[in-house]
Amino acid sequence: MPDDLNLSNLRPSEPRRARKRVGRGLGSGKGRYSGRGIKGQKSRSGSHKMRAGFEGGQMPIYMRLGKLRGPYSADAMPIGPHRTQTLPVNVRDLERFDDGTDVTIELLAEHGLIRNVRTDVKILGQGDLTKKLTVTAHRFSASAREKIESAGGTVVALREDKPRKRSAPKKPSEPQPEAEAEAPAAEEEE
Repeated sequence: MPDDLNLSNLRPSEPRRARKRVGRGLGSGKGRYSGRGIKGQKSRSGSHKMRAGFEGGQMPIYMRLGKLRGPYSADAMPIGPHRTQTLPVNVRDLERFDDGTDVTIELLAEHGLIRNVRTDVKILGQGDLTKKLTVTAHRFSASAREKIESAGGTVVALREDKPRKRSAPKKPSEPQPEAEAEAPAAEEEE
């Protein structure tokens, strides 16, 4: 490149590639059918504007396969961002921290145990823990909570699991004759 750059000595950094000229004779290599073959839908103009999943009118794969009902079923078709998700971290992974450390979600991300801090973290109970740690996470499994507390540490849950309401067995509604009989007897004694 010359030292003094001006309009008279400008050149492209790479030579231009000539565009493909189709339908200009058999000798060009792209003559007659212009590289599209003979007949059929893909030879026509506008043929490459079909939607994704279109199989030419044939019953498409997503309609041929059976689907399990319910959008949140584990086996149902995935439906995007509505599924709840937590990142698992086992108790054995917390062994790398020093004794007395305050383990937060940011610290877990810094050490590479989780990828981001936007998704909820659940501490699971696989492995053993010998160090006294203060662990802060969104959720804890019962075994993880027990292992952390038995090592002398504390657990700080950012989201407490709601206790499930268990319906009490219904008692048959029967009149109680004993209680009614005792009341008049008490009145008579007075």
